This record gives sequence, structure tokens and C-alpha cells, in this order.
Amino acid sequence: MPRHSFRWFSLVLVICLAGGFVWYKMRPKEIEVTVAQVTRGTVEKLVANTRAGTLNACRKANLSPGTGGQISLLTVEEGDSVKKGQLLLELWNDDLKAEAILAESQIKVAKARASAALLQAEIAKREADRMQQLIRDNAISDQDADKVFTEAKVKQASYKAVLTEVQASQSRLGVIKAQLDRTRLIAPFDGIVAKINGELNEYVTPSPPGIPTPPPIEFLDTSCFYVTAPIDEVDAPAVKINMDARVIMDAFGDIHFPARVRRIDPYVLDREKQARTVDVEVEFIDDEDGEKFLAGYSADVEIIIEVEQDVLRIPTQSLLDNNKVYVYQPQSRTLQERVVQVGLSNWDNTQVVEGLQEGDSVVISTDRPGLEDGVRVKISEGQ
Repeated sequence: MPRHSFRWFSLVLVICLAGGFVWYKMRPKEIEVTVAQVTRGTVEKLVANTRAGTLNACRKANLSPGTGGQISLLTVEEGDSVKKGQLLLELWNDDLKAEAILAESQIKVAKARASAALLQAEIAKREADRMQQLIRDNAISDQDADKVFTEAKVKQASYKAVLTEVQASQSRLGVIKAQLDRTRLIAPFDGIVAKINGELNEYVTPSPPGIPTPPPIEFLDTSCFYVTAPIDEVDAPAVKINMDARVIMDAFGDIHFPARVRRIDPYVLDREKQARTVDVEVEFIDDEDGEKFLAGYSADVEIIIEVEQDVLRIPTQSLLDNNKVYVYQPQSRTLQERVVQVGLSNWDNTQVVEGLQEGDSVVISTDRPGLEDGVRVKISEGQ
């Protein structure tokens, strides 16, 4: 080969290598992305609470005696299970008990007097009946007969008076027993003693108007539970009684408890002026779940407004503004920007009505910089 031809060949080779090196350094770098396939399944339209809800026992009673006094008897401890009608607490009431004993004695005395008065009234009546026969036989004067009749009426009136005394004594005993009841706390239903705010010999008083004080005993019925959760006022019109729902509690991780809507407050709460809410109550479908619960757990509620089954769906995180997605093209290892028509949607999945096919791969790592139509990408390991 002539010397000048070799020089030209060497120069061209150097230029090509330099150009290739520059192109390699300046070429667009591949973006690493994560993708998910378009699949078929169920998509639900959900309404969720705006702030944490609360797990409540189905019944709660803050029990206080009807009068003030010193605690003389405390029959339970916190956490005890008790039956309806069981005595929980009693204030000092020896004076009322003594009055009750006295009233019962007075009733016995009044009843004895009533029995004696009844006998006297019956004797007087029989005497009056005999006098009627003597009058018919003209064997007694009118004056003597009138005296006997009057005596019978007096005895009958005396008997009625004593009966009235018996009734008055019984009523007095009823008043004393009512006063005694005001010194006792009785379990209104089967339940658990949640908290005791008092000790033996401690003085308790009823709450004055407008000044709440802790009740001596907080009582719960934990045979069933429900959740109260605030729903945004914008979502509230879509929620109806008996709609299916799910309850999620931090204490149980990812477990979802089936429930249904049982009550919707008929008014809007404006505790926060910029986030007005409506409280919704949901009850659990399976009563056996309550065996694991503790009243007061924080809880989230998802109310199922509408359901579409066996439809195309994509992860909601893959959907960008204006219903745009990036579809991975495996042959060219590039992305194709595509606008899709969507249906129902929730935090996890969105229904695709048009624009994608089952098996297509869409980018879910939409926060990666540089995503655009036609860009080369590589799939993250594990995809």
C-alpha cells in the first residue's frame, strides 16, 4: 500500500474512533424504571375517612351516684367482667338503712292496728245487722238502733283510716329505698369495668351544671364494636346506609375487617373550618372479630361506593395528569406516551376503559426525571 494511502486510512480510522467515543459519551443515558402489567381484576370506588376514626364499644356508661357521699363499698376492680344488676359501688348510707328499718317496723305496727280495726268494724257490722231484725220486729227503739248504726260506721271509718296509715308508711319506705338507690351504682348491662375514679373512704359528688367531673366508674359493653370516622363533606352524599365497608387498624397490620355502614350523622361538623366532615358509623359483620379488639383503637374506614369486576386495570400510581401513561415497548426498549380513558379508581388501582391492552407494561416509577415519549429505558431488576 502506498505511504500516503496508509496515512489517509489511519486518519479516517482515528476520526471514526474519536467520533464513536464522543457519541458514546454524549449518547442519551438509559433511565431505569419500574413497570407493572395491565391486568384484569376488580376495581372499587372508595370513600375513606379524612382523619383517624375510633373503635368504640357498642355501649358505654359513665356511672355516678345520684347523690354525694363517702365510698364505703367498692366491689369491683378495673377490668372485671360483671353482670347486669350487680352492685359495683355504695356510698355510706347507714342512716338511710336505719330509717328503712324504722319504716318497716312502722308498717308492721300499722298493719296490726289495721287488723284490730277490721275486727272491730266486722263486730259492729254484725251488731248493726242484728239491730235491723229487731227493728223489723219492733223490739227496739229508734234511738238505740241509731246508736248501733252510727257505731258501725265509726268502726268502718276507723279501719279505713288505719289502712291509709299503712299506705302512707309503705310510701315513706319507698322514698327511703329510692334514697338508698341513689347511694348505689348498679351495672346497667353485662360489661367490663373500664376505669375506676375513686377509692374507699373517698368523697364523691355529682357533677355541678356545666362542670364535668370524672365519673366514679366507666363501664363498657364489649360484646360488640363499631367505628366512628369523619368523612369529607364532599364525599358524604355518596355514602348510604348498609353500604359495604372495610376497617383497617394499625394494631392488626394489613388485615381488613368487613363491615357495613349503620349510621350517617345528619349534620356537618365544622371543627376545622377548611375541612368540614360528616361522622359515619360502621359496624362489623363478623361479631367474633370483637374478641380481639380494645375500645379506643384508631381505625380507618373504606366505604365501597361502586364495584366493577373483571375489567382492565393499572396501578393508580402509573397514571399522570390528563390520564397519561408511559407504555414500555420491549422491542425498542423505549417508552411510548399514551392517553387512556379511565373508569373507577382508588388508591391502588384504576380501571382502563380504552387505550391499553391486557399484558401491556406501564411505568409506575413516574417520579423519575427525564421520562418522555421515545426515551430509552431499562427495567429495574426484579421486574
